[in-house]
Amino acid sequence: MSEQKVRVRFAPSPTGPLHIGGVRTALFNYLFAKKNNGDFILRIEDTDQTRYVQGAEEYIKEALKWCNIDIDEGATVGGKYGPYRQSERRELYQQYSKILIEKSRAYYAFDTPEELDRLRKEFEEKKQTFIYNASTRGKMNNSFTLPEEVVKKKIENGEKFVVRFKMPENEEISVYDIIRGNVVVNSSLLDDKILFKSDGMPTYHLANIVDDHLMKITHVIRGEEWLPSLPLHVLLYRAFGWEHEMPKFAHLPLILKPVGKGKLSKRDGDKLGFPVFPIEWKSPNGDVATGYRESGYFQEAFINMLALLGWNPGTEQEIFSLKELADSFSLERVGKSGSRFDPDKAKWYNHHYLVEKSNEEIATLFKPILIQKGINKSDEYVVKVCGLVKERANFISELWEQAYFFFQAPVEYDKKTVKKKWKENSPTIMQEVKNILLSVETFNSEETETAVKNYIEKNNLGMGQVMNAFRLTIVGAPKGPGVFDIIELIGKEETLKRIEQGIENIN
Repeated sequence: MSEQKVRVRFAPSPTGPLHIGGVRTALFNYLFAKKNNGDFILRIEDTDQTRYVQGAEEYIKEALKWCNIDIDEGATVGGKYGPYRQSERRELYQQYSKILIEKSRAYYAFDTPEELDRLRKEFEEKKQTFIYNASTRGKMNNSFTLPEEVVKKKIENGEKFVVRFKMPENEEISVYDIIRGNVVVNSSLLDDKILFKSDGMPTYHLANIVDDHLMKITHVIRGEEWLPSLPLHVLLYRAFGWEHEMPKFAHLPLILKPVGKGKLSKRDGDKLGFPVFPIEWKSPNGDVATGYRESGYFQEAFINMLALLGWNPGTEQEIFSLKELADSFSLERVGKSGSRFDPDKAKWYNHHYLVEKSNEEIATLFKPILIQKGINKSDEYVVKVCGLVKERANFISELWEQAYFFFQAPVEYDKKTVKKKWKENSPTIMQEVKNILLSVETFNSEETETAVKNYIEKNNLGMGQVMNAFRLTIVGAPKGPGVFDIIELIGKEETLKRIEQGIENIN
């Protein structure tokens, strides 16, 4: 018999923007599917209608698209196991909750919220915790304590009810997690979880078990916040008689705050000035939260950074293409403990990918900034500028700060540098440098550098004494690539003009 094809799903709820923790869950599912020639499925878990947020589903699709996480099957592309939106599968869940009731593995409960609150308070007064389970269900308002005809009448009369799972008493539930090993829990610690709500919608527990089974999901890879639900899910598989087709489980560690304690949140990003969402989110009430895309991160840098939060390849390699990640990925190399998010490392990745891009590609991305500033230079010129300054930037948006002097002469001069480096004899020296450069016929960096250095040696001048003043006249500040590279690009006429202006205007 051939081995079952690997099928994984990413199943977000459309309750707001996709946090980078959610993107990482999607990414790990995708990498695992690609590594094993499997399918990656997108399912929208919109059973909680009270928390549904307009635009969130479109945001999820757009975010995955930007991340290059291709969907094989699901809410955006269809497939033979649809529909892939849980709100469109409501009748299915009703059928399956009835199957559990018929098997006496679930029951109708008519307890009102007020009755449950009163009980919780009574238990609290005795310094106990109320758990709706084998020890209490016999005293509650449900289909175990009420005669069958009363239950039937209540349902016919449209009385509100929920369907609860009948948790077995004092049973050891053991399940293997690929990341965490054996997870063992005693059922007496668990409550009779609600499977079907009074609004006619299933809870996550019922819907995701039914969907995973019907969609032939082989591996459930999700966040560690679902680990406490694992025993219930295993019991549900058993209750349905699907134990032998149950998927394998892997619960991913949390992404932690930069300080290392607690789960990374939007508040951390706001406080420390980095995004926690893949792309910009505009909420229905008009609030805007920035994304990695809008902050100038390259998609491949974002994905590379995210993949190494919680997973390690077992080597020193840090730079991976999406294909290389898929080839190297394994759940066995995902850590159990949370991974600290490092905003500086995210910038480091972006810097790497910026430097790796061709000067032409960077120039194309930089051009809109120049146009906005009213600068019109040839593509060839901009390409050369990008080649000289790209090592100095983490983002395309930082290129202007590293390159403005290629496009405009200094209008002011850095006061600290003037005070420290512009000496009494600097104007005279600069006049002599100007005369030397005037006589250089082939105005490239080698020829100009040779001419100026010969002048320095011949006159026994200090290199810093000349070069600091020279850079000040050309750039206006102690920054930028080699000054001879700069003057080759701006040209002879502009170089001489800037020296002249420097002599006149400095001091």
